[in-house]
Amino acid sequence: MKNYSKLSLTKTKAQISLEYIILIGFVTFVLITILGIAFIYSGTIQDRIKGIQISNFANKITSSAESVFYFGEPSKATISTYLPEGVQEISISENTIFISTQTSMGLEKRGFSSEVPITGTLTINPGIKKIELIANSNNVAINSL
Repeated sequence: MKNYSKLSLTKTKAQISLEYIILIGFVTFVLITILGIAFIYSGTIQDRIKGIQISNFANKITSSAESVFYFGEPSKATISTYLPEGVQEISISENTIFISTQTSMGLEKRGFSSEVPITGTLTINPGIKKIELIANSNNVAINSL
């Protein structure tokens, strides 16, 4: 009779240990899943913020270029605008500013059109940039200061 109670006690301890291991495994799985979802979601939010900042950057340049162009040839303006990190390339072609950005999903290239012809070059250094816009007879020259 004594051996039977010892065997029963050992089985009970083993069952409790196994249940504890299963519980810890389940909790670990849930935590890893939640952390993975949070990581993906935070990357999406960061990309969205970066996209908004780039849109503001390009829209400020194009709207200022349109104003300077319509004021006439001797017009000139200097603007300050913020360029976020992750910009790989900025190119200007006819009426459009093309900005290539590194996101969590890969390289994204966006175009921002203007109502007036624009030319010039912009640097890709992140941070607050001073940009000079000069009206010419047939376009607006854009230069980073």
